[in-house]
Amino acid sequence: MEYGEYRRFDAVALAELVSRGEVSPAELLDVAIERAEQVNGRLNAIVRPMYDIARKRATTELSGPFAGVPFLLKDLMQDYAGLPTGSGSRSMRGHVAARHSVVVQRWLDAGLVVFGKTATPEFGTKAITESAATGPTRNPWNPDHTPGGSSGGSAAAVAAGIVPVAGASDGGGSIRIPAACCGLFGLKPGRGVVPCGPDHAEYLHGAATEGVVSRTVRDTAAMLDVLAGNPDPGGPFLPGLPDTSYAELARREPGKLRIGFTTHSPIGTAVDQEAVVAVEDAAALLGKLGHDVELADPGTDGAQIAKDFMTMWSATAAATIADIQRVTGASAKEFELDNRLLAASAHGVRAADYVAAHERWNTHTRALAAFHAKYDLLLTPTLAGPPVRIGELETPRLLRYAGEVLLRLGLTGLFTDTKQWHNQILANLAPVPFTQLANITGRPAMSVPLHRTAGGLPLGVQFVGALGAEPTLLALAAQLEAEKPWADAEPAL
Repeated sequence: MEYGEYRRFDAVALAELVSRGEVSPAELLDVAIERAEQVNGRLNAIVRPMYDIARKRATTELSGPFAGVPFLLKDLMQDYAGLPTGSGSRSMRGHVAARHSVVVQRWLDAGLVVFGKTATPEFGTKAITESAATGPTRNPWNPDHTPGGSSGGSAAAVAAGIVPVAGASDGGGSIRIPAACCGLFGLKPGRGVVPCGPDHAEYLHGAATEGVVSRTVRDTAAMLDVLAGNPDPGGPFLPGLPDTSYAELARREPGKLRIGFTTHSPIGTAVDQEAVVAVEDAAALLGKLGHDVELADPGTDGAQIAKDFMTMWSATAAATIADIQRVTGASAKEFELDNRLLAASAHGVRAADYVAAHERWNTHTRALAAFHAKYDLLLTPTLAGPPVRIGELETPRLLRYAGEVLLRLGLTGLFTDTKQWHNQILANLAPVPFTQLANITGRPAMSVPLHRTAGGLPLGVQFVGALGAEPTLLALAAQLEAEKPWADAEPAL
């Protein structure tokens, strides 16, 4: 099989070819590796090749719905036994995973042939994929721009045609943001639908989940069947899964939906006209398809959500760094400055204030539930503007210098309480203010690639559903995909 033919098929179709004996897993793997070797030097999507492991696996008897299909894992939380999970950090380069994570085992049981791990920012804490350990990852549509984060390596690999679908995860938008940047479909499942074991009961109090980025809706739906098909016996949730497979539900008509939309940033920051047009065009398309669409205020306190999200985010950074230092003995210098400062800012938060911030998640969730009592879905931009340029969100040199000095002196409170530091946090949230709502509330959400900027960059729109709305989201995405196909669009690398 040649690359041109390989690129025409999604993962479901490739699995069907293998099942019919028209192509072997080894042939598919050869094409995927050849494509990776062609483009990865420019994109830096794959940071840990696993070619020998994959070639050996491709010669074994494989079974499952994706038997023989090449696949990539995200190098964060998706542990593969015997290999390091680097997490985008110099501190984790030599720390080998003792066992497969539950989602990795499920992907292997589905017959996928894993041949590498993809880039992520350190610990997935940014909406860009620019790691000091592995370097910046670039957008196949324009390598001067980001593919988003934190699943940026996976999104770049899928957009570049290395694989049709790849492992991803989402704690604050990390599936939807890269999907929006790279012209892909990205669904964040609701809280508890996909297990996080065995080393974690849940990530970020359930705000984070595993999933995929893909070129087609049916690949994501079939992958959700793989990941959510059975409860994790050691996990904290017994998810309420539908009686019918997600793959089948994605093929059904969504019916007439009530959709409220907004283009206003929930934190009061600017929204680029391209993002506004993306949503307005999507609203017009939805109306043409027969849905009821109108401007609507989601009724949530976006500024408070951002504060409560950052309280959890910074505390998690602090706990992560402390745990790694305990296990590996890593020095402070092995962690990126921004994450050390983020962790330092958490040390000034009292335990009672942290609990109060977490308790407010219930307030935010109930406010969104009130919106969903009237509307089936909330439509927003996924991003506040086109994908940013590589390096655009770097902490300014003067702030970095001040942070380094005060960290050495143990006086970081003087820095992380300053207006400059808070402005820097705001600057990093400003391009992606819409996605954290679904994480805090545990609701399913998706980015659909319906728009291209004047400069040719993808720019997705986001839909947020009510509790258990994965079938509705998938059915609507399939309807939009049929009306305005995107899977065949290919960057000219």
